[in-house]
Amino acid sequence: MGPHPAVAAIRLAVRRTLTDLAAEAGSTFTAPVREPRERPAGAPLVGAAVGTTLIGNAARHPSGLPRTPAAPGSPLVLVAVSGGADSMALAIAAAFEAPKIGLRVGAVTVDHGLQAGSAERAAQVAERLRSLGLDPVEAVPVRVGRAGGPEAAARDARYAALDEAADRHGAVAVLLGHTRDDQAETVLLGLARGSGSRSLAGMPAHKGRYRRPLLELDRAATRQACSAQSIPVWDDPHNCDPAYTRSRVRHEVLPVLEKHLGGGVVEALARTARLFRDDADALDQWASLAERDLRTGEGTLDAVKLAELPSAVRRRVLRRAALRAGCPAGDLFARHLETIDLLVTGWRGQGPLHLPGGVEATRRCGTLVFRRQGD
Repeated sequence: MGPHPAVAAIRLAVRRTLTDLAAEAGSTFTAPVREPRERPAGAPLVGAAVGTTLIGNAARHPSGLPRTPAAPGSPLVLVAVSGGADSMALAIAAAFEAPKIGLRVGAVTVDHGLQAGSAERAAQVAERLRSLGLDPVEAVPVRVGRAGGPEAAARDARYAALDEAADRHGAVAVLLGHTRDDQAETVLLGLARGSGSRSLAGMPAHKGRYRRPLLELDRAATRQACSAQSIPVWDDPHNCDPAYTRSRVRHEVLPVLEKHLGGGVVEALARTARLFRDDADALDQWASLAERDLRTGEGTLDAVKLAELPSAVRRRVLRRAALRAGCPAGDLFARHLETIDLLVTGWRGQGPLHLPGGVEATRRCGTLVFRRQGD
């Protein structure tokens, strides 16, 4: 009898991601050694690999199958685990699949320190992950600031901790447990903020060292997988706290949409994100090529040629130039780009524009100049 359908779906998604990682890391497949039930005396083991050791029944995966670890020194993949169903299901699947393709798998659980008893919970999650065979496993405390609001500050602190752990352990990737439901919430938040097509493209499946294997699966599948494997999970009360915007989207906005528009809203929003991502990627590539052609010898941008570009491409060029001059990406919004764009399309002798990060944009002699104030 095979695994529960939810378990099988999650394992397949994780296997695809890990296979890509193994290929990128140059890892080679080492088949687990299985001794046949009946073997003539003196007959050699078929398919045995030198130096491969089976872990006995005392260290089995929740699937019930004995676990064969990857060789020491194999490429390491870390899983970011909160203790919730999404990340626990991801960690269990990674622990099951990674050794089969020559990868080691560890985990990091971040203690944000925002709730009473958070340190104890993080330690419990870490111990549970070790019992599942993940190694190394760390519970990392962080200090959450206030910049950008509580959700953004917690996210920034979490990613900083994950980056530091990945660097320290030399991990080839960090797996995140975001699901299709998370993607739908991200798209709705982007719509509410009017952030443009890149925001509506949602979360990428692959960005830098981060991979999101579960983006095509829904949140219910992760709960079913944990239940089927008798893995306890922790439900973060912040996920139900209406003080947080994402929580309101999850528990108030999406249910209303499902009720009045019919089922399938989450899947439709996730599909919208994929379509917007394809468009945004194409426009970004166009903007990159255009910026190279428009840049003058002094590093400024030719305003006349900029005006000939479609607005979607032109504003991407302007954004790239502003970021290069020192504007923080998180503080550069659509309204800033609209104002800069007027230096190209509505030139009436305006003075310099003051942008986030102390950057100044000016039109001078038919060119746009981006520089830090005081330079």
